[in-house]
Amino acid sequence: MQEHPIAPADLDLIFHHTEPLWDEMRNQRLFISGGTGFFGSWLLSSFLRANHALALNATATVLSRHSEHFAARVPHLANHPAITLLQGDIRTFQMPPGSFDFVIHAATDVVTIATNVPPLDRYTAIADGTARMLDFAATHATRKFLLTSSGAVYGRQPSTLSHVPEDYAGAPDALSPASAYGEGKRASELMCALYAQQSTIEFKIARCYALAGPCLPLDSHFAFANFIRDVMRGDTIQIAGDGTTIRSYLYAADLAIWLWTILFRGLPMQAYNVGSEDAISIVDLAHLTASTLNPKIPIHIAQRPVEGAPALRYVPSTQRAQQELNLRQTIDLTESIRRTAAWHGFPS
Repeated sequence: MQEHPIAPADLDLIFHHTEPLWDEMRNQRLFISGGTGFFGSWLLSSFLRANHALALNATATVLSRHSEHFAARVPHLANHPAITLLQGDIRTFQMPPGSFDFVIHAATDVVTIATNVPPLDRYTAIADGTARMLDFAATHATRKFLLTSSGAVYGRQPSTLSHVPEDYAGAPDALSPASAYGEGKRASELMCALYAQQSTIEFKIARCYALAGPCLPLDSHFAFANFIRDVMRGDTIQIAGDGTTIRSYLYAADLAIWLWTILFRGLPMQAYNVGSEDAISIVDLAHLTASTLNPKIPIHIAQRPVEGAPALRYVPSTQRAQQELNLRQTIDLTESIRRTAAWHGFPS
């Protein structure tokens, strides 16, 4: 199904906060993996906005396993003269010639990984894909390389820790197949550190947490999108668990601002948490979604909370990004819900 372009107001917001950064991209080439997913839609749209507004004469090459599907879904991006689609698998793609000053490795973000992929395949796709991208950067005169990592690298967040900082020494359970995604991202970060020892490339690490906004599929396993889908259908909002899990949600326009800022201005081999510090339980998210879009929609919680059990948390500390890069969350959760529903055609 063809997607709507991202709203001009969102692209204007990103451009307003990143305008001073873009001159570095003038007459340069960008290579991006994962450019056809959720991250990619926002990065490419904001790239084209800045490219046009500032006459940067920059180009982007976008790696995609299914370039024809991408072209059908977002022709306004795929058919743009500043964008070239490269068909190929992240682990084996044919490397294009020439130099690419900037590389963004955004493939295998959590949005694009199907839940039915075997854990071993998930891990090897992440690790082998990162190895291929690093080889590409090392042989194509890359100056700056952004890895979109994940908060999953910290493992399970202790219930006594309200917000996870970048120096938290936790890790996924290496003996659990469920850790394939987090361990794959940890391996990717380590590979960046090893390449940094033998090259002049500036490696930037963005550890992304839960996100919200247009381009997030409504039929995925993400509560934020699923609750909006239920309201749009006039259905009961369904909470599959007990609703006690606590997360936070960063709007995609803020995500793009943060990622571009980290690419251009982040310290080399410095990890930055990317997310919101505003924690909310899943059940409260359901109530907020209903009250924002349609207060008459009922809510059903499938399971009862286990008495005395601590709530699972997945909430970052973003103090490093705030203090070093002056990054802030600009769109709150209520407005995120409104903008996402409006993008999907729900009347305001």
